[in-house]
Amino acid sequence: MKLEIITPDKKLYEGTVKSATFSGSDGSFGVLSNHAPMIATLKAGNIEITEESNNKQSFPVKGGVVEVFKNKVIVLAE
Repeated sequence: MKLEIITPDKKLYEGTVKSATFSGSDGSFGVLSNHAPMIATLKAGNIEITEESNNKQSFPVKGGVVEVFKNKVIVLAE
């Protein structure tokens, strides 16, 4: 699935990933390919991703919103 992590200052990440884990306002949740459409708010924490090549990365955020739709995940983060 495609993932974009965008802050007011710059784009932190853009690429294809196997999975992503978020610190949601109501608890942590993960997203895999073909996930059902959803919109959720994020609290301060890390976005953990696993790329197609199995590389793992982590991006600290202060909060934000994540949208999942048609195998594309867009994160508007603080």
